[in-house]
Amino acid sequence: MLRNYFNKDNGWNVIQNFTNKGAHIGGGYGNDFWYEVHNNVLFYCVADKYNDEKEFDDILLKIAEQFYKSDSVMGNNYSYSYFDFKQMKGFKNHIPTQEDVAGGYAFVLYSAWVKFKNPKYLKAAKNAINVLYNQKENRFYEAMMPIAAQVAARLNAEQGTDYNLNRFLDWTFDGSAVGREGWGVLADNWGGYDVSGLAGSTVHNGGYGFLMNTFDLMLPLSAMVRYDQRYSNAVGKWALNASNAARFCYPYEMPDSLQAIPQYKAVTKDVIAYEGVIKESIYPEFKGITPFAQGDGPLWYPNMPQQTMFSVYGSGHVGFFGGIIKNTNVPEILQINCTMADFFTSQKSYETYLYFNPYDTKKNVVIDLGKSKYHLYDLNTGKIIHRKASGKISFSIPGQSSNMLVLVPTDVNFSVREGKLYSGDIVVDYRYGK
Repeated sequence: MLRNYFNKDNGWNVIQNFTNKGAHIGGGYGNDFWYEVHNNVLFYCVADKYNDEKEFDDILLKIAEQFYKSDSVMGNNYSYSYFDFKQMKGFKNHIPTQEDVAGGYAFVLYSAWVKFKNPKYLKAAKNAINVLYNQKENRFYEAMMPIAAQVAARLNAEQGTDYNLNRFLDWTFDGSAVGREGWGVLADNWGGYDVSGLAGSTVHNGGYGFLMNTFDLMLPLSAMVRYDQRYSNAVGKWALNASNAARFCYPYEMPDSLQAIPQYKAVTKDVIAYEGVIKESIYPEFKGITPFAQGDGPLWYPNMPQQTMFSVYGSGHVGFFGGIIKNTNVPEILQINCTMADFFTSQKSYETYLYFNPYDTKKNVVIDLGKSKYHLYDLNTGKIIHRKASGKISFSIPGQSSNMLVLVPTDVNFSVREGKLYSGDIVVDYRYGK
Protein backbone atom coordinates (compact mmCIF):
# COMPACT_ATOMS: atom_id res chain seq x y z
CA MET A 1 0.00 0.00 0.00
CA LEU A 2 2.81 2.43 0.82
CA ARG A 3 4.06 2.28 -2.77
CA ASN A 4 0.88 4.04 -3.86
CA TYR A 5 2.01 7.17 -2.03
CA PHE A 6 5.12 7.42 -4.20
CA ASN A 7 3.88 10.08 -6.61
CA LYS A 8 5.56 9.56 -9.98
CA ASP A 9 2.72 10.45 -12.36
CA ASN A 10 2.96 14.10 -11.31
CA GLY A 11 6.72 14.11 -11.84
CA TRP A 12 7.62 14.67 -8.20
CA ASN A 13 9.02 11.17 -7.51
CA VAL A 14 8.73 11.40 -3.73
CA ILE A 15 6.32 10.08 -1.12
CA GLN A 16 3.42 12.52 -0.70
CA ASN A 17 0.56 12.99 1.74
CA PHE A 18 -2.02 11.61 -0.71
CA THR A 19 -1.85 9.14 -3.56
CA ASN A 20 -2.78 11.87 -6.03
CA LYS A 21 -4.15 15.41 -6.18
CA GLY A 22 -7.71 14.14 -6.64
CA ALA A 23 -7.58 12.54 -3.18
CA HIS A 24 -6.46 15.77 -1.51
CA ILE A 25 -8.74 16.95 1.31
CA GLY A 26 -7.23 19.23 3.95
CA GLY A 27 -3.61 18.55 4.86
CA GLY A 28 -0.70 19.38 2.62
CA TYR A 29 -0.17 18.18 -0.91
CA GLY A 30 2.37 20.02 -3.00
CA ASN A 31 1.98 23.27 -1.07
CA ASP A 32 3.31 22.69 2.46
CA PHE A 33 6.99 21.73 2.80
CA TRP A 34 6.91 19.65 5.99
CA TYR A 35 4.28 17.25 4.67
CA GLU A 36 6.45 16.23 1.73
CA VAL A 37 9.61 15.90 3.77
CA HIS A 38 8.13 14.17 6.81
CA ASN A 39 6.41 11.55 4.67
CA ASN A 40 9.74 10.62 3.13
CA VAL A 41 11.43 10.50 6.52
CA LEU A 42 8.76 8.07 7.71
CA PHE A 43 9.03 5.98 4.54
CA TYR A 44 12.79 5.64 5.08
CA CYS A 45 12.08 4.49 8.66
CA VAL A 46 9.62 1.85 7.47
CA ALA A 47 11.90 0.70 4.65
CA ASP A 48 14.76 0.12 7.09
CA LYS A 49 12.57 -2.29 9.07
CA TYR A 50 11.26 -4.02 5.92
CA ASN A 51 14.43 -4.06 3.84
CA ASP A 52 13.40 -7.09 1.79
CA GLU A 53 10.19 -5.50 0.56
CA LYS A 54 9.91 -5.54 -3.22
CA GLU A 55 10.68 -2.23 -4.98
CA PHE A 56 11.54 -0.37 -1.77
CA ASP A 57 15.20 0.04 -2.73
CA ASP A 58 14.25 1.59 -6.05
CA ILE A 59 11.90 4.05 -4.33
CA LEU A 60 14.52 4.89 -1.69
CA LEU A 61 17.08 5.68 -4.37
CA LYS A 62 14.67 7.86 -6.33
CA ILE A 63 13.77 9.78 -3.18
CA ALA A 64 17.44 10.24 -2.36
CA GLU A 65 18.08 11.63 -5.84
CA GLN A 66 15.20 14.08 -5.54
CA PHE A 67 16.38 15.24 -2.14
CA TYR A 68 19.97 15.54 -3.36
CA LYS A 69 18.95 17.55 -6.42
CA SER A 70 16.65 19.85 -4.45
CA ASP A 71 19.30 20.40 -1.77
CA SER A 72 21.74 21.35 -4.52
CA VAL A 73 19.21 23.84 -5.89
CA MET A 74 18.47 25.41 -2.51
CA GLY A 75 22.08 25.50 -1.39
CA ASN A 76 22.31 27.54 1.82
CA ASN A 77 18.73 28.82 1.59
CA TYR A 78 15.86 26.55 2.66
CA SER A 79 13.49 29.49 3.16
CA TYR A 80 10.49 28.21 1.24
CA SER A 81 6.89 27.30 2.01
CA TYR A 82 7.18 24.28 -0.26
CA PHE A 83 9.38 22.80 -2.97
CA ASP A 84 8.18 21.62 -6.38
CA PHE A 85 10.15 18.42 -7.02
CA LYS A 86 9.14 18.37 -10.67
CA GLN A 87 10.25 21.90 -11.49
CA MET A 88 13.09 21.65 -8.94
CA LYS A 89 12.18 25.05 -7.59
CA GLY A 90 11.21 26.42 -4.18
CA PHE A 91 8.14 28.60 -3.70
CA LYS A 92 6.59 30.83 -1.06
CA ASN A 93 2.88 31.08 -0.34
CA HIS A 94 0.61 31.96 2.61
CA ILE A 95 2.34 29.28 4.72
CA PRO A 96 5.48 30.42 6.62
CA THR A 97 8.86 29.39 5.28
CA GLN A 98 9.97 26.12 6.85
CA GLU A 99 13.72 26.08 7.27
CA ASP A 100 13.53 23.22 9.77
CA VAL A 101 12.73 20.76 6.96
CA ALA A 102 16.52 20.74 6.56
CA GLY A 103 16.53 18.35 9.53
CA GLY A 104 14.37 15.91 7.59
CA TYR A 105 16.55 16.38 4.53
CA ALA A 106 19.64 15.54 6.60
CA PHE A 107 17.99 12.36 7.88
CA VAL A 108 16.98 11.12 4.43
CA LEU A 109 20.31 12.01 2.85
CA TYR A 110 22.45 10.56 5.64
CA SER A 111 20.36 7.38 5.54
CA ALA A 112 20.81 7.27 1.78
CA TRP A 113 24.56 7.63 2.21
CA VAL A 114 24.60 4.65 4.60
CA LYS A 115 22.35 2.66 2.27
CA PHE A 116 23.87 3.42 -1.12
CA LYS A 117 27.42 4.49 -0.16
CA ASN A 118 27.38 7.48 -2.51
CA PRO A 119 29.45 10.29 -0.91
CA LYS A 120 27.33 12.99 -2.55
CA TYR A 121 24.51 12.12 -0.16
CA LEU A 122 26.77 12.61 2.85
CA LYS A 123 27.89 15.97 1.51
CA ALA A 124 24.28 17.05 1.01
CA ALA A 125 23.27 15.82 4.48
CA LYS A 126 25.98 17.99 6.02
CA ASN A 127 24.85 20.95 3.96
CA ALA A 128 21.27 20.55 5.16
CA ILE A 129 22.35 20.39 8.81
CA ASN A 130 24.58 23.43 8.34
CA VAL A 131 21.73 25.44 6.84
CA LEU A 132 19.56 24.83 9.87
CA TYR A 133 22.39 25.15 12.39
CA ASN A 134 23.30 28.58 11.04
CA GLN A 135 19.80 30.06 11.33
CA LYS A 136 19.78 33.27 13.36
CA GLU A 137 16.44 32.49 14.99
CA ASN A 138 14.28 29.48 15.88
CA ARG A 139 12.58 28.27 12.68
CA PHE A 140 10.83 25.23 14.18
CA TYR A 141 7.63 24.71 12.22
CA GLU A 142 6.23 21.19 12.75
CA ALA A 143 8.35 18.07 13.30
CA MET A 144 11.86 18.36 11.82
CA MET A 145 13.91 20.20 14.45
CA PRO A 146 14.43 17.21 16.80
CA ILE A 147 15.38 15.08 13.79
CA ALA A 148 18.20 17.55 13.17
CA ALA A 149 19.42 16.97 16.74
CA GLN A 150 19.61 13.23 16.18
CA VAL A 151 21.40 13.52 12.84
CA ALA A 152 23.83 16.06 14.29
CA ALA A 153 24.61 13.66 17.15
CA ARG A 154 25.40 10.93 14.62
CA LEU A 155 27.55 13.26 12.55
CA ASN A 156 29.50 14.24 15.66
CA ALA A 157 29.97 10.59 16.66
CA GLU A 158 30.64 9.09 13.24
CA GLN A 159 32.00 11.94 11.11
CA GLY A 160 33.92 13.97 13.68
CA THR A 161 31.84 17.14 13.41
CA ASP A 162 31.25 19.36 16.45
CA TYR A 163 27.64 20.54 16.42
CA ASN A 164 26.26 21.86 19.69
CA LEU A 165 23.09 19.82 20.08
CA ASN A 166 21.73 22.35 22.55
CA ARG A 167 20.87 24.61 19.65
CA PHE A 168 18.51 22.13 18.01
CA LEU A 169 17.13 20.88 21.32
CA ASP A 170 16.47 24.35 22.72
CA TRP A 171 14.69 25.25 19.49
CA THR A 172 12.65 22.05 19.84
CA PHE A 173 11.56 22.54 23.42
CA ASP A 174 11.59 26.17 24.50
CA GLY A 175 8.68 27.56 22.46
CA SER A 176 10.72 30.40 20.97
CA ALA A 177 9.84 29.57 17.34
CA VAL A 178 9.11 32.62 15.20
CA GLY A 179 8.09 31.12 11.86
CA ARG A 180 5.27 29.34 13.64
CA GLU A 181 5.00 31.34 16.80
CA GLY A 182 5.46 29.44 20.02
CA TRP A 183 5.97 25.97 18.53
CA GLY A 184 7.68 23.71 21.05
CA VAL A 185 6.93 21.43 24.01
CA LEU A 186 4.48 22.20 26.81
CA ALA A 187 5.53 22.42 30.47
CA ASP A 188 2.28 23.29 32.21
CA ASN A 189 -0.66 22.16 34.30
CA TRP A 190 -4.21 22.88 33.16
CA GLY A 191 -7.01 22.40 35.64
CA GLY A 192 -5.07 19.79 37.58
CA TYR A 193 -3.92 17.91 34.47
CA ASP A 194 -0.16 17.88 33.92
CA VAL A 195 0.24 18.34 30.18
CA SER A 196 4.04 18.65 30.30
CA GLY A 197 5.78 16.82 27.48
CA LEU A 198 3.13 17.32 24.81
CA ALA A 199 4.51 18.84 21.62
CA GLY A 200 2.74 21.58 19.71
CA SER A 201 1.91 25.23 20.26
CA THR A 202 2.81 26.80 23.58
CA VAL A 203 0.70 29.90 22.82
CA HIS A 204 -2.40 28.95 20.77
CA ASN A 205 -5.38 29.53 23.10
CA GLY A 206 -2.99 29.11 26.00
CA GLY A 207 -1.35 26.02 24.53
CA TYR A 208 -2.28 23.16 22.21
CA GLY A 209 -0.52 19.82 22.46
CA PHE A 210 -0.77 17.45 19.49
CA LEU A 211 -0.60 13.68 19.76
CA MET A 212 1.25 13.02 16.50
CA ASN A 213 3.96 15.55 17.25
CA THR A 214 4.39 14.11 20.74
CA PHE A 215 4.68 10.53 19.50
CA ASP A 216 7.06 11.60 16.74
CA LEU A 217 9.50 13.18 19.17
CA MET A 218 10.33 9.74 20.49
CA LEU A 219 11.98 8.56 17.27
CA PRO A 220 14.91 11.00 17.14
CA LEU A 221 15.32 11.58 20.88
CA SER A 222 15.49 7.90 21.86
CA ALA A 223 18.18 7.25 19.24
CA MET A 224 20.09 10.51 19.80
CA VAL A 225 21.22 9.58 23.31
CA ARG A 226 22.99 6.47 22.04
CA TYR A 227 25.42 8.80 20.31
CA ASP A 228 25.53 11.43 23.06
CA GLN A 229 24.51 10.25 26.51
CA ARG A 230 24.87 13.72 28.06
CA TYR A 231 21.21 14.27 27.21
CA SER A 232 19.91 11.09 28.84
CA ASN A 233 18.42 12.84 31.88
CA ALA A 234 16.57 15.35 29.73
CA VAL A 235 15.25 12.74 27.30
CA GLY A 236 14.25 10.37 30.09
CA LYS A 237 12.40 13.11 31.95
CA TRP A 238 10.61 14.22 28.79
CA ALA A 239 9.59 10.63 27.91
CA LEU A 240 8.08 10.09 31.36
CA ASN A 241 6.06 13.30 31.19
CA ALA A 242 4.99 12.77 27.58
CA SER A 243 3.87 9.20 28.17
CA ASN A 244 1.70 10.46 31.02
CA ALA A 245 0.18 13.42 29.16
CA ALA A 246 -0.43 11.63 25.85
CA ARG A 247 -3.26 9.63 27.43
CA PHE A 248 -5.32 12.80 27.83
CA CYS A 249 -5.95 12.71 24.08
CA TYR A 250 -7.82 9.40 24.38
CA PRO A 251 -11.58 9.72 24.95
CA TYR A 252 -11.76 6.92 27.51
CA GLU A 253 -9.00 8.55 29.56
CA MET A 254 -10.76 11.90 29.95
CA PRO A 255 -14.08 12.81 31.61
CA ASP A 256 -16.86 13.40 29.10
CA SER A 257 -17.03 17.02 30.26
CA LEU A 258 -13.47 17.64 29.03
CA GLN A 259 -13.84 16.38 25.47
CA ALA A 260 -15.64 17.47 22.34
CA ILE A 261 -17.69 14.45 21.24
CA PRO A 262 -17.94 11.87 24.03
CA GLN A 263 -21.17 10.57 22.47
CA TYR A 264 -19.08 9.11 19.62
CA LYS A 265 -16.17 7.71 21.60
CA ALA A 266 -17.30 4.11 21.12
CA VAL A 267 -16.27 4.31 17.45
CA THR A 268 -12.64 4.73 18.54
CA LYS A 269 -12.50 1.24 20.11
CA ASP A 270 -10.24 2.92 22.67
CA VAL A 271 -7.38 3.04 20.14
CA ILE A 272 -8.12 6.23 18.17
CA ALA A 273 -7.51 9.49 20.01
CA TYR A 274 -8.41 13.11 19.55
CA GLU A 275 -5.92 15.15 17.57
CA GLY A 276 -4.76 16.91 20.70
CA VAL A 277 -5.45 18.64 23.99
CA ILE A 278 -5.89 22.43 24.19
CA LYS A 279 -6.05 24.75 27.17
CA GLU A 280 -9.13 26.53 25.85
CA SER A 281 -11.08 25.16 22.92
CA ILE A 282 -11.14 26.85 19.52
CA TYR A 283 -14.85 25.96 19.31
CA PRO A 284 -17.07 28.68 20.86
CA GLU A 285 -19.51 26.22 22.42
CA PHE A 286 -16.71 24.81 24.60
CA LYS A 287 -15.16 28.09 25.67
CA GLY A 288 -13.92 28.18 29.25
CA ILE A 289 -13.43 24.41 29.66
CA THR A 290 -9.86 23.40 30.48
CA PRO A 291 -8.13 21.20 29.51
CA PHE A 292 -10.08 20.09 26.45
CA ALA A 293 -9.57 17.15 24.09
CA GLN A 294 -10.53 18.00 20.53
CA GLY A 295 -9.46 17.90 16.87
CA ASP A 296 -9.28 20.28 13.93
CA GLY A 297 -10.85 17.91 11.38
CA PRO A 298 -14.22 19.68 11.07
CA LEU A 299 -12.39 22.89 10.18
CA TRP A 300 -10.36 21.43 7.32
CA TYR A 301 -13.10 21.12 4.72
CA PRO A 302 -16.81 22.05 4.44
CA ASN A 303 -19.28 19.61 6.00
CA MET A 304 -16.63 17.39 7.55
CA PRO A 305 -18.28 15.17 10.20
CA GLN A 306 -17.62 15.78 13.88
CA GLN A 307 -15.97 12.37 14.16
CA THR A 308 -12.98 13.74 12.23
CA MET A 309 -11.88 15.18 15.57
CA PHE A 310 -10.65 11.65 16.21
CA SER A 311 -7.26 11.50 14.56
CA VAL A 312 -6.10 8.38 12.75
CA TYR A 313 -2.94 10.11 11.54
CA GLY A 314 -1.90 10.99 15.09
CA SER A 315 -3.07 7.81 16.77
CA GLY A 316 -1.34 5.70 14.15
CA HIS A 317 2.02 6.81 15.50
CA VAL A 318 1.38 5.30 18.92
CA GLY A 319 3.77 2.52 17.95
CA PHE A 320 6.64 4.96 18.39
CA PHE A 321 5.86 4.89 22.11
CA GLY A 322 4.66 1.28 22.23
CA GLY A 323 7.73 -0.13 20.50
CA ILE A 324 10.26 1.90 22.48
CA ILE A 325 8.87 2.34 26.02
CA LYS A 326 8.34 -0.43 28.58
CA ASN A 327 7.46 -0.41 32.25
CA THR A 328 9.89 -1.61 34.90
CA ASN A 329 9.36 -2.98 38.40
CA VAL A 330 9.42 0.61 39.71
CA PRO A 331 6.41 2.80 38.87
CA GLU A 332 7.34 5.87 36.79
CA ILE A 333 10.76 4.49 35.87
CA LEU A 334 10.57 3.53 32.22
CA GLN A 335 12.82 1.42 30.05
CA ILE A 336 13.50 3.29 26.80
CA ASN A 337 14.95 1.34 23.91
CA CYS A 338 17.68 3.48 22.34
CA THR A 339 18.34 1.29 19.29
CA MET A 340 14.82 0.55 18.08
CA ALA A 341 14.51 3.86 16.21
CA ASP A 342 18.15 4.13 15.18
CA PHE A 343 17.50 3.72 11.48
CA PHE A 344 20.05 2.96 8.75
CA THR A 345 22.89 2.49 11.20
CA SER A 346 26.38 2.48 9.79
CA GLN A 347 27.25 -0.58 11.90
CA LYS A 348 25.65 -3.06 14.24
CA SER A 349 24.95 -2.02 17.81
CA TYR A 350 24.31 -3.70 21.12
CA GLU A 351 20.99 -3.36 22.91
CA THR A 352 20.96 -0.05 24.78
CA TYR A 353 18.36 1.11 27.30
CA LEU A 354 17.76 4.41 29.07
CA TYR A 355 16.28 4.48 32.59
CA PHE A 356 15.44 7.81 34.26
CA ASN A 357 14.71 7.97 37.98
CA PRO A 358 12.31 10.86 38.75
CA TYR A 359 12.46 10.28 42.49
CA ASP A 360 14.73 12.16 44.88
CA THR A 361 16.12 8.93 46.29
CA LYS A 362 17.99 5.99 44.81
CA LYS A 363 15.84 3.25 43.25
CA ASN A 364 16.64 -0.34 42.37
CA VAL A 365 15.44 -1.48 38.96
CA VAL A 366 15.34 -5.03 37.62
CA ILE A 367 16.26 -6.05 34.08
CA ASP A 368 15.63 -9.58 32.79
CA LEU A 369 18.55 -10.69 30.61
CA GLY A 370 17.29 -14.20 29.99
CA LYS A 371 19.78 -17.04 29.69
CA SER A 372 22.46 -15.12 27.78
CA LYS A 373 25.37 -13.54 29.65
CA TYR A 374 26.25 -9.87 29.35
CA HIS A 375 28.49 -7.22 30.79
CA LEU A 376 26.22 -4.30 31.73
CA TYR A 377 28.03 -1.14 30.73
CA ASP A 378 26.61 2.19 31.88
CA LEU A 379 27.22 4.97 29.38
CA ASN A 380 26.68 7.65 32.02
CA THR A 381 29.39 6.44 34.40
CA GLY A 382 31.64 4.82 31.82
CA LYS A 383 31.79 1.68 33.96
CA ILE A 384 30.70 -1.94 33.86
CA ILE A 385 28.15 -2.22 36.66
CA HIS A 386 27.62 -6.00 36.34
CA ARG A 387 29.93 -8.58 34.78
CA LYS A 388 28.80 -11.85 33.23
CA ALA A 389 25.23 -11.17 34.26
CA SER A 390 22.22 -13.27 33.27
CA GLY A 391 18.63 -13.75 34.38
CA LYS A 392 17.05 -11.05 36.52
CA ILE A 393 19.59 -8.45 37.63
CA SER A 394 19.01 -5.43 39.88
CA PHE A 395 20.85 -2.14 39.43
CA SER A 396 20.51 1.17 41.24
CA ILE A 397 19.78 4.60 39.77
CA PRO A 398 20.56 7.73 41.80
CA GLY A 399 17.70 10.15 42.43
CA GLN A 400 16.87 12.59 39.62
CA SER A 401 19.37 10.82 37.39
CA SER A 402 19.62 8.11 34.76
CA ASN A 403 21.47 5.00 33.68
CA MET A 404 22.09 4.04 30.08
CA LEU A 405 22.84 0.34 29.95
CA VAL A 406 24.54 -1.34 27.02
CA LEU A 407 24.23 -5.13 26.96
CA VAL A 408 27.68 -6.29 25.86
CA PRO A 409 28.24 -10.00 25.11
CA THR A 410 30.86 -11.52 27.40
CA ASP A 411 32.72 -13.40 24.66
CA VAL A 412 34.08 -10.25 22.97
CA ASN A 413 37.01 -8.16 24.22
CA PHE A 414 36.90 -4.43 24.92
CA SER A 415 39.29 -1.99 23.26
CA VAL A 416 39.68 1.78 22.95
CA ARG A 417 40.25 3.37 19.57
CA GLU A 418 40.16 7.05 18.65
CA GLY A 419 38.27 8.02 21.79
CA LYS A 420 35.62 5.32 21.40
CA LEU A 421 35.08 2.18 23.45
CA TYR A 422 34.63 -0.93 21.32
CA SER A 423 33.61 -4.49 22.01
CA GLY A 424 35.03 -6.35 19.09
CA ASP A 425 34.26 -4.15 16.08
CA ILE A 426 31.12 -2.62 17.55
CA VAL A 427 31.14 0.78 19.26
CA VAL A 428 29.85 0.64 22.82
CA ASP A 429 30.54 4.26 23.85
CA TYR A 430 31.12 7.06 21.35
CA ARG A 431 32.17 9.47 24.10
CA TYR A 432 34.42 7.20 26.14
CA GLY A 433 36.53 9.13 28.61
CA LYS A 434 35.01 12.52 27.73
